[in-house]
Amino acid sequence: MHDDLLRKHLELVIEANKITNITRISSFNEGMRLHVADSLIGLEEINAAPIGKYADIGSGAGFPGIPLAIETGRETLLVDSVRKKTAILDSFIKTLELENVSTYTGRIEDLGRERAGQFSVVTARALAKLSILMELSSPLLCDNGLLVCYKALVDDDELGHALELQKKLAMSYVSDRTVSLDDKTRRIICFKKQGKPKIKLPRNVGMAQKKPL
Repeated sequence: MHDDLLRKHLELVIEANKITNITRISSFNEGMRLHVADSLIGLEEINAAPIGKYADIGSGAGFPGIPLAIETGRETLLVDSVRKKTAILDSFIKTLELENVSTYTGRIEDLGRERAGQFSVVTARALAKLSILMELSSPLLCDNGLLVCYKALVDDDELGHALELQKKLAMSYVSDRTVSLDDKTRRIICFKKQGKPKIKLPRNVGMAQKKPL
């Protein structure tokens, strides 16, 4: 059943791509490898997070959010600031009859104010630097909640800067795993929300990117 839904989601993405370029997929097989299989790499970390709600920030075409929602059954929120994308995601959710999945159209900072501490796990796939993801996710997560970052290449400077901000953002580095997916490399880096940040979060919309900590 899960496999059928995973394949159907990809088929819907490919169909939607003919009208709106929401992701880069050149074939079904490539999509299964680079999007579906890649999304499921983080399943181990998602399952290790506390029981509760899950948010996929910058969800785009619904990767990894929809595959992980299908596999885990968690109550899932797909977050994107572009209404055209969330409208497409809503159509996917309806067609796939995913009762545990909904969308949020808006900025992550606004979600952090509206639903502070309501999520047990947050994912971000190829979205931003680790330090930015930590800042954006900290307000969303409950205590001991997990941020699961899907990264490609992470240099020592990026990781080092993230580690320097752990106490300031109340986000502790807990795991780092690299997986080979054919010719691609995926790195899953996780941070756990612990305690309260040393600064007031979230900052104003866009500040994490424009004036990074």
